[in-house]
Amino acid sequence: VQLQASGGGLVQPGGSLRLSCVASGMFFSINGMGWYRQAPGKQRELVAEVRVGGRTNYGDSVKGRFTISRDNAKNTVYLQMNSLKPEDTAVYYCNADGVILPLGKSDYWGQGTLVTVSS
Repeated sequence: VQLQASGGGLVQPGGSLRLSCVASGMFFSINGMGWYRQAPGKQRELVAEVRVGGRTNYGDSVKGRFTISRDNAKNTVYLQMNSLKPEDTAVYYCNADGVILPLGKSDYWGQGTLVTVSS
């Protein structure tokens, strides 16, 4: 199973970006899909996650600014980021957990995409 993330880049404070992550490979379903981020010198933290039934969970620092969604038919998760702040600068990682495989279940990480918020 591979996760391919895209959409990162440089944006000015107050701007918006949309991240996408597509899961591909041999699996039956994915329970949770989400985004984590890691800034230099800091631990990786949850940004947002969405379960297969649509329930969402957000990190406190992004509530009201970021929106996560997923298209189960396309095995894709999106992160709409609005009102971006310099402190949102980080490498954003896509995560898929509870991936049901032919012979079991596992979790996966994407390669990361850099988001830089700066004027």
